[in-house]
Amino acid sequence: MLTAVMAALIAGCGFQLRGAPPVSSALEPLAVDCSSQVPDTLCRSLREQLNLGNVRLAPVAEADYILRLRNFERDRRASAITAQAAAAEYTLRHSVDLEVVSSDRVPMVGTTRLTTSESYRYDETNVLARQREEEALRQQMDDRLAQQVIFRLAPLTPQRIEAIRAEYQRKQEDDAPATGQP
Repeated sequence: MLTAVMAALIAGCGFQLRGAPPVSSALEPLAVDCSSQVPDTLCRSLREQLNLGNVRLAPVAEADYILRLRNFERDRRASAITAQAAAAEYTLRHSVDLEVVSSDRVPMVGTTRLTTSESYRYDETNVLARQREEEALRQQMDDRLAQQVIFRLAPLTPQRIEAIRAEYQRKQEDDAPATGQP
């Protein structure tokens, strides 16, 4: 009985488990278009998170909206040096460009650079374990980038999409006389 009352109170106050915000069904069907340089792990993580959010995914040709990931960059730099001039700590950095357009090429989210970074200690005596740790960190960073993408999609409600379309149309009409096109 107490459990049922607590569940009702928690649900009533709008409590949600921590995680990515919901993506509006107004973006459905959505295509995820990753360029060849974007790691499969990032694209897969993004698709999994969208599926968990019950977002209907479709191929690019059948989608109303296309989410594009481009220009992925991966960087690894020494961020701390030992007295013997060897790397003691590395910083990993992943960056990717995100863009969302409608099937009729109206930009919903202009090209935006998303970045995540992580530092880890490097031990020369345990190289194999450090390589595994670095690979695990890279996967976590891909997951975080995917979550950042979800956060960028969350504000795209039906009302916001309509406002973006209206602004785009108004801008096209304002630009038409300047270029001499009807």
